[in-house]
Amino acid sequence: MSTYKEKLSILSEMIAFAKIDKKVGEPEYNFLLGVALHLEVEREVFDSLFEKEVEHVVLKTEADRIIHFHRLVLLMNVDKKLLPIEITRIHNIGLGMGLPPSAIDQVLVLMHKYPDKIIPPKVLIDIFKAHYN
Repeated sequence: MSTYKEKLSILSEMIAFAKIDKKVGEPEYNFLLGVALHLEVEREVFDSLFEKEVEHVVLKTEADRIIHFHRLVLLMNVDKKLLPIEITRIHNIGLGMGLPPSAIDQVLVLMHKYPDKIIPPKVLIDIFKAHYN
């Protein structure tokens, strides 16, 4: 499990991603809050992340980076409005995490085949596994 510092970094990056279109709508906020609660980050601390950034921490394991990428994909689609800038940004975030570009592209194409663009975790994991073998 991630350290508290890693958890805050994950949430901070997700909040910054949600703010790409200059506003965080209720569906996005609720999704982010759910992630925060799942990560055992108190609501007050979570809410403070909208005002201040925290130190960026690189996630150590490949599995943690893939899980984080999946959360970002889910966040991107939660408001049902997909902007070109979101695709560009999530692609660049994935590259910055050291994920294979071809796997990132495959996820971003395949998500359109699922209801509400919610790619199942097993499908996502299988995509990354295939690119590492």
